[in-house]
Amino acid sequence: MANIRKGLLQLVFSGSFMKRWNDKMRPMELVEVDKQAHKMIVAWLLYELNAPQDDLERAQLGEEIVRHGIFDYLYRLVITDIKPPIFYQIKSNPAHYQQLTDWVLDELQPRVQPLGKKFWEDMCIYFKKQIGGEHNLTSRILDAAHLFASRWEFHLIRDLNPWDEEMKDIETNFQLGLEKHLDLQGVDALLHNTSKGLGKFATMCGQLRFQKRWSQTPRIPETSVLGHMFIVACLAYFFSLAVGACSVRRHNNFCAGLFHDIPELLTRDIISPVKRSVQGIGDLIREYEEKELDKRLFSIFHPQQHAILVDHLKYFLGTDVGSEFTSTIIQAGQARIVSWEQLQGQYNHNHYFPKDGRMLKICDQLAAFLEAYTALSNGIANAQLQHALWRIRTKYQNEALTEELHIGALLADFD
Repeated sequence: MANIRKGLLQLVFSGSFMKRWNDKMRPMELVEVDKQAHKMIVAWLLYELNAPQDDLERAQLGEEIVRHGIFDYLYRLVITDIKPPIFYQIKSNPAHYQQLTDWVLDELQPRVQPLGKKFWEDMCIYFKKQIGGEHNLTSRILDAAHLFASRWEFHLIRDLNPWDEEMKDIETNFQLGLEKHLDLQGVDALLHNTSKGLGKFATMCGQLRFQKRWSQTPRIPETSVLGHMFIVACLAYFFSLAVGACSVRRHNNFCAGLFHDIPELLTRDIISPVKRSVQGIGDLIREYEEKELDKRLFSIFHPQQHAILVDHLKYFLGTDVGSEFTSTIIQAGQARIVSWEQLQGQYNHNHYFPKDGRMLKICDQLAAFLEAYTALSNGIANAQLQHALWRIRTKYQNEALTEELHIGALLADFD
């Protein structure tokens, strides 16, 4: 059974520090966790359009994409500032890539191995296959998503670096790389149509890197809504492993975390005190969000071609049950609210399409805790951050999802 520890949470959060395009003129700091979030959003879009019809194969592909995406992120956190051209040269030499990978695994082992023997062995096997070069549907979806997200970021800095001789080659490499995946449904739309459908949705999601959390509270590092969603998604997946969730539930929990703040594309980050300040204002905000989601987000998709994709997105956002933090299953084609005990028991099976709400809320709060704790550790002391730590500790000091996964004990590790 997986065990969640402080070191793992801090490792996942460390992508908020890791700067990208660090040798280029940039309009803002671009960080790894934001790019990974954008990559996994695009990977989900491609998964929905290219997944096989068979339920078992679809479930296997979905979790494989999530798992391998997390593996890639953890690997990237260790190799940090190796420039892509140098990394690809290392990767082209199996002996050198093996040496680098062995070192990366040694670095990751103390913090990742507590997630369980299977997770660790799957990671080791995955990197071994990478050395030999793996080209299946999972790897192609992740590669296309990586290229799209990196290219999207590149376009933010391209015109600011006209003197840089590398820029033309970088643009060409992105274009050629994506053209290799044009046979995947959705890639052409992502590349050539940003005014509607997949391309517009991916662009809107990418813009969430511009939107900072805790906008009135100084912090180091500042975190974006986009990066926060990815951190919550990773925590939701790790917690799903720890409670013994079925594979579809694990996948759904990751996706629910990845999309849970998408409404902030339309409303910005409305802090909890504002939502609680006037009776009923929270319901009013939720009602506005739902109208705007229908009008400005869901409507950009093709009503027939993307119908299942939109249904799943609505399910992750909890639009049919009132909140993304409500636990649900699909029964007779409809979302149905269930309890934590039911999810852990009779409904912990793939065919119910289960999704945790209570656990997602805990992961959301833990991500906020990490943001506040890290800022305080970096010397940014203010009342808002101190109060946030106190509030979250107090709320969850006696909370346990299972006997082995006690939230209060996990938070106590940060004393």
